[in-house]
Amino acid sequence: MGHLGALLFLLGGLGALADICEIPEVDSKLVERLGQHLLPWMDWLSLEYLNPSIYVGLRLSSLQAGAREAFYLHILKLNYQQSVLGLAINDDNSNNQAKPSMGQLALYLLALRANCEFVGGHKGDRLVSQLKRFLEDEKRAIGSNHKGQPLTSYYQYGLGILALCVHQKRLHDSVVGKLLYAVEHDQHLPQGPLSVDTVAMAGLAFTCLERSNLNPNQGHRITLAIRTVQEKILKAQTPEGHFGNVYSTPLALQLLMNSFMPEKKLGTACLKARAALLASMQEGAFKNVLIISQLLPVLNGKSYVDLISPDCEAPRVLLQPAVETPSQTQALISVMLKVPSVLPPYRHAISVPAGSSLEDVLKKAQELTRFT
Repeated sequence: MGHLGALLFLLGGLGALADICEIPEVDSKLVERLGQHLLPWMDWLSLEYLNPSIYVGLRLSSLQAGAREAFYLHILKLNYQQSVLGLAINDDNSNNQAKPSMGQLALYLLALRANCEFVGGHKGDRLVSQLKRFLEDEKRAIGSNHKGQPLTSYYQYGLGILALCVHQKRLHDSVVGKLLYAVEHDQHLPQGPLSVDTVAMAGLAFTCLERSNLNPNQGHRITLAIRTVQEKILKAQTPEGHFGNVYSTPLALQLLMNSFMPEKKLGTACLKARAALLASMQEGAFKNVLIISQLLPVLNGKSYVDLISPDCEAPRVLLQPAVETPSQTQALISVMLKVPSVLPPYRHAISVPAGSSLEDVLKKAQELTRFT
């Protein structure tokens, strides 16, 4: 124990001196076990369950799913192009085909870039235009006086900016300005302070904009906002080592790994977070595919910012399915969804696959009940 403590102290000291965030290599078996959680979800190929973050997480990780991975991207392309391009042609609410949200469309664009593709051509331009329209709608909802709120969230707003940035698509300064204002005036937003994962996503978007120089007129504000995000994340570190909580830590680390902070104990903070994540991995805390998809790149020293110039030739280890029965990997769980602020109060038990996100629960509630 004494030797281990001395080693951690030495590593922490080196990290602090370097003022950079580095995540030492984690046991490959633990990483593989984490990646295996994604494989069953790659068999769910309807648009409702397709999740581009799975593909992005794998491509930025040390793992691969072989032909299964290539087929998953093929299905993503078929479904997203058909649904989004259909949305542009026909907004008839009677059309029962599911439409991707702004966040899902942004993740799809990240998936294309993870395969070293730049979105282009007539179809690609329409995908970009649709995402830009989503962001313009969000901007109008926030309002010129910043008294409103996004139709979705500042998290999805930042994700949308990031997705367009890695494809070198420029947004108007006013669109970027809304996210800058939210970070600059975090304590005074109508919905309250931004969460750690939200500011981390905003920071990743700003880092991409800074490196790509897509909004030079906002350059100084962007640099200051990145610094603000870094400091907020470091202040949110818990005694256990997580940034905010265990599930916001992967995205926070993605941001910090792209940071250089003189006079800050950045290296020590990241080593502490790494130790906390390792303990959570050993306890089996990570089940949600989105969080796993954000964590796998961190364990490979990568972040979404690396999609500016991805390395598609990097060697990756082929994942083998875990020895589990399908009923174990695709089990259903019951989630009690309650909205007490409406009359009459809404309360329903919704059955969804284990590992579903909150958005999945809300969509299923919309299908099964009169939830809006």
